[in-house]
Amino acid sequence: MVKEFKMSRERYEELKKELDYSKTTRADEIADLIKEARGFGDLSENSEYDEAKNEQGKLYSRIAELEDILLHAVIVDEAEDSDKISIGCRVVVTNLDNGKQLPEYRIVGSQEADVMSRAVSEDSPFGKALMGAKAGDEVSVEAPRGVIRYRVDKIER
Repeated sequence: MVKEFKMSRERYEELKKELDYSKTTRADEIADLIKEARGFGDLSENSEYDEAKNEQGKLYSRIAELEDILLHAVIVDEAEDSDKISIGCRVVVTNLDNGKQLPEYRIVGSQEADVMSRAVSEDSPFGKALMGAKAGDEVSVEAPRGVIRYRVDKIER
């Protein structure tokens, strides 16, 4: 089964730009580093050459990863009007175990997840529990310390 990568149009365009940069500018930079390192002599003891070849390997790996992601990307229509949580929604929930309201989270595709900016993947346990819920619904999330219950307070598109 082929994995689909759900993402916003904006994230798709960012990945396309990264792929283009990697295939052109970055690949040329690494080729120049390899050429320069070859000039240092014996390749068997040439750490600059080894490092440049390692960078080239990492770059080729990232290019292959980006191509796979873009090939299987599914652009999510964030404008869809619904009262249920879906990708692109901003959500506020309350932890029912302690009564604390959490800061706003944004539900995103797996390629956009970023804990530091409170962008939660729809594939995460928290994201899976929230997907399809409506304001007022209670959801349960399986966590390492047990099941945590939340109430959905607010959904914004």
